[in-house]
Amino acid sequence: MNRILSAGFRLFLFTLIFAASPLLAQKSKPTKIKAAALQVEMIQSDEIKLPAEFQVALYENLIRQLEKNGFSRVYRDGDRNAASVADLVVLHSTVRGFKAGSERARQVTTVSGATSITVHCQFTSSDGTSLLEQDVNGKVRFFGGNLKATYDFAKKAARVANENFFTPGRE
Repeated sequence: MNRILSAGFRLFLFTLIFAASPLLAQKSKPTKIKAAALQVEMIQSDEIKLPAEFQVALYENLIRQLEKNGFSRVYRDGDRNAASVADLVVLHSTVRGFKAGSERARQVTTVSGATSITVHCQFTSSDGTSLLEQDVNGKVRFFGGNLKATYDFAKKAARVANENFFTPGRE
């Protein structure tokens, strides 16, 4: 009889642990930081030699994707209107890695010729206090032009901003 109870008790504990584990594994939602507006600084590429068209495409795609993801007030580098905004978050970006691929190789083999770019994104408050730092990668592996890597980066960076910051009135 004790063996039956003991086996039943073990089965009960086993069921309880595995039934509760998905609830325990759930992460609480990270607290989002209030950002009334975003100011995007020009993307720096001091150590990495980056073609001019990539630098411009990175910047323009990033601004476009941030606006598309619900940040209605996105200011460009040097915009004087940003200075008077309370809860302004400034995005500083530095290119950390770049591998120029080959569009022709991608079209022929679809396994070689990938273009990739790694950008370190630092979100700061207007006084320079760091709020969030993260490396974001942009890639084009199969089809598309090399500049598509800049679009991929911009989508991922906008997702990072959307997951960590909120604009009052938009949650």
